[in-house]
Amino acid sequence: MKVAFEIRGSLDEPYLKVNRETVLAMTLRPGSMEMGLRRSAMRRITFDAGLMGLCPRQFEHWIGTCDMAHLTMSISEAALIAASDGAGGKVQLRAESELMDLRLRTLAMAVDLERTAGFPSGRLFLDSVEQALAIALVVGYAERDYSVRTYRGGLAPARLRTVKDLVHAKLEDDITLSELAESVGMSTAYFSEMFRMSTGETPHQFVLRYRIERAKEMLRAPEIRILDVALACGFKTQQHFARVFRWKCGFSPTEYRRQLDYRTAAAREMVFENTPTLPVLASSLETVVPSRLRARNS
Repeated sequence: MKVAFEIRGSLDEPYLKVNRETVLAMTLRPGSMEMGLRRSAMRRITFDAGLMGLCPRQFEHWIGTCDMAHLTMSISEAALIAASDGAGGKVQLRAESELMDLRLRTLAMAVDLERTAGFPSGRLFLDSVEQALAIALVVGYAERDYSVRTYRGGLAPARLRTVKDLVHAKLEDDITLSELAESVGMSTAYFSEMFRMSTGETPHQFVLRYRIERAKEMLRAPEIRILDVALACGFKTQQHFARVFRWKCGFSPTEYRRQLDYRTAAAREMVFENTPTLPVLASSLETVVPSRLRARNS
């Protein structure tokens, strides 16, 4: 999924825009824009932050003077086809200029937070959001009804093991949803649902948990820098690693390492205190103290 931030202002002349891919947009502040299907029939729309618009692939519309800042997300044709279970080839969506949809808005806000942070979560996060957006668009805004399949069961143990082995081998890389799905010969939509049914987690949640578990293991070695732990576990920055670690564990990596040091020191102290003191016997002294030293002292 392609994500972009765009600011539009005044124009000398309106222009015709043709979308090469399906684009879902969300306004980021109050503003206005001139738009219409024909140049002679343009109208001005005023809006608050959070208004959404949907422009299907090959949709043509005229755009005039604007005062707006918005987030755009390009949804691939492959994601839409996968969401419709591949029924009937390409998916045709309805154009919507003033869209109020809480689910789409929530997903778009998550994408905008990821964008402003510099996309630290990697491609798997965006792939997962794109799949969720595609399903919501196919169900709610397709020109004809699609029966989105309800899956039952889950991944077979051998396939689940294949996915886990791939995640383990590529944990420090930027894993994608398509890589995981292809490893077991499934479409991304089918794989995502079957994986969730098998593990109770989305692929992104599962990979994130694996990364945190490995990070905990590495933090037990005090000589390894926290930055090196972050990179080895697939986090792009130390700051993002610390934020996710605190969210998952309740404290920062540094605090976690301090707790480990405190527990280790406390355990050693407990062992020392519980070590019994052996009585020193006279017979033992005779074997330890040399005879010449005893004679001199006597």
